[in-house]
Amino acid sequence: MAYILLVAPSILGKTGMDLGAVFVATGLSACIGTFLMGVVANYPIALAPGIGLISYFAFAVVLGMNVPWTQALGAVFLSGTVFFVLTVTKIRELIINAIPTGLKYAVSSGIGLFIAFIGLKNAQIILPAEATYVMINPDLTKKPEILLTLFGLLITSVMMVRRVKGAIFIGMLATAVVGMMTGLIKVPDKLFAMPPSMAPTFLKLDVMGALELGFVTIVFAFLFVDLFDNAGTLVGVASQAGLMKDNKLPRAGRALITDSIATVLGALFGTSTVTSYIESSAGVASGGRTGMTSVTTALCFAAALFFFPIVQTLASVAAITSPALIIVGVLMAGNLSKIEWDSLSEAIPAFITLIMMPLSFSIATGIAAGFILYPLCKVVAGEGKHVHPVVYVLGVIFILRFMFLGSV
Repeated sequence: MAYILLVAPSILGKTGMDLGAVFVATGLSACIGTFLMGVVANYPIALAPGIGLISYFAFAVVLGMNVPWTQALGAVFLSGTVFFVLTVTKIRELIINAIPTGLKYAVSSGIGLFIAFIGLKNAQIILPAEATYVMINPDLTKKPEILLTLFGLLITSVMMVRRVKGAIFIGMLATAVVGMMTGLIKVPDKLFAMPPSMAPTFLKLDVMGALELGFVTIVFAFLFVDLFDNAGTLVGVASQAGLMKDNKLPRAGRALITDSIATVLGALFGTSTVTSYIESSAGVASGGRTGMTSVTTALCFAAALFFFPIVQTLASVAAITSPALIIVGVLMAGNLSKIEWDSLSEAIPAFITLIMMPLSFSIATGIAAGFILYPLCKVVAGEGKHVHPVVYVLGVIFILRFMFLGSV
């Protein structure tokens, strides 16, 4: 999971947020959230800002919609607060059960495509084109920076295929070493230093601005992805660890409350939505079964705060972070196989959901399109009675959102 300490400042730094402050906010929110998961819920599950929502926060909301990052942080804060209320009141279970499984998989896979697209774009492997909108860089093999990115992608892919533990992070370090040896990356003056100040982002969120009507879909996108990311990760990791009881997750409420608290704290500190990481399965595979695994991981995040000189040097290098985005996108797209492609009433909404995310450069737009199409397709197929009323309500809300407030 250590790769997020490089990727988060790299991406959020593009919005004008202070690199050092984001680094500390990311590490601190991961540390506190993971520690609480271990102590309160007693699960070997680690938390950190989610890479998909970091990308959505920066590229779609702030840079794409020209929303100030302070208001975007306010939207993250509101989503965490709503998540907390939904969990405490147990409405969360109603929502999780109401959303079609196919749409859940489509959202996850779409975010994977979205992240990979951003990685390819940041590395300049793909470029804008007037006739075709996007194109492969004609100088792909001529630019040293792109070649370094391709090396990072290759070495990371090889290690992933060979199931090397920590492949993404090791790939980033290997790419950095090669970059320094070839003079493409500056060698850090030092390795350790006191953590930089968090003042540039601490408590800088604009909650009142995020309460504007136009932010409803943005808040919902943060909330929706966080809700299902956590539910899926918790069940997946707990199943691997043998912690499920009668196909139910004990202390699920505590785990989700912990996550919502971490998201609220992250927004206060100055970083995007904090969520449970599927990489937690690495700890389980190594024997982790209790919260002590999470406590140990939290301490590692705390120690990492003193390595800012390395992050300061590497975070701005696309060749370091882009391969990680592409590989994580591959992992998230794995849910495509779980969609019922043989049923068109399931396949069409799912496909539109996942394809609209990278093409519209917005996770929220993909979600909205899916929720509009799903009940419509089911009604036409004569299966409308199988659709939960919540889905119909959300479909109408998103239609009204498009009609009166434009794109999302």
